[in-house]
Amino acid sequence: MSQTTDATRPPEPDFTVITAAELRTYREAENRFRASGAARAILGEPAAGAAIDWQTIALPGRDLPVRVYRPAPTEDGEAAARADLPLVIHVHGGGFVGTAVQSDWINSHLSVGLPAVVVSVEHRLLAPDSPLANAADDGWDVLDHVVRHAAQWGVDPARAAVFGESCGALISALTAIRAREAGLELTAQVLVNPAVDVTGTAYDYPSITEYAYSPTRALPQLQLMQRLAVPQGADARTFSPLYADDLSGLAPALVVVPTQDAVADHGRRYAERLREAGTPVRLSEYPGAKHAFLSMPGVEPQAEAAREEILAFLRAALAK
Repeated sequence: MSQTTDATRPPEPDFTVITAAELRTYREAENRFRASGAARAILGEPAAGAAIDWQTIALPGRDLPVRVYRPAPTEDGEAAARADLPLVIHVHGGGFVGTAVQSDWINSHLSVGLPAVVVSVEHRLLAPDSPLANAADDGWDVLDHVVRHAAQWGVDPARAAVFGESCGALISALTAIRAREAGLELTAQVLVNPAVDVTGTAYDYPSITEYAYSPTRALPQLQLMQRLAVPQGADARTFSPLYADDLSGLAPALVVVPTQDAVADHGRRYAERLREAGTPVRLSEYPGAKHAFLSMPGVEPQAEAAREEILAFLRAALAK
């Protein structure tokens, strides 16, 4: 899991015909790049004053890596001694590819700026033998584990939020729903460029039509994600927050939507459904920004403004 310095980015495969073996080879190479020093020019440098480390959480039937961000100890050791920091559970984007390392920039800045303990879930990636149910369980189980062991983690269990991007936002939205069902009161949820529909209607939106192949080839990736997410014969609505029966009583939400994004209308519609259900929600659009812009501050100028908005939203929500 250590950061490498010599990786190069692999060429994008044809996602319409990719085999399971080709998918494994591609994502291993892509994730090596995302965890490399060479990628920092795109992904951004971590915040000064953040301590970043990998840890492993023992969960039922598996050990799961998480990437943990904490405010680094001050000279007098004050930050190290605190045992009541807010908790943010983060889930990176990508779905069938991706690593928590790609989100070092945003998560380290949140950890220092709030301050808070940010735990980023290195969830099981989508694959022919690993549907979305696995990743959804990873998101929920990490939240549940850290809250139940709050003293060990040095966090205040009454001040917990979830935060995700793209497919990670889908997992975070599902986690927020499961938290309500389990009686765990979350303080906030932040959903950035969320893809919240993996049913047959996933592509029935104007933004999908407009941005299917520009500025990126989004549609083939979304179609692959959908094929991997839900096994044939399963009810896709179960894993589509947009179609949840009840969205009331959830944590207040910030939904961040870049406008040049195929799934922009997913985010807009989900914000509408939350509002209709009485869940407090703020929809914030970034004109001209592209999908995954928050993870690419080196090339996406609006990433810093979005980071500051998310920081302010969580700071207010997580204040004592």
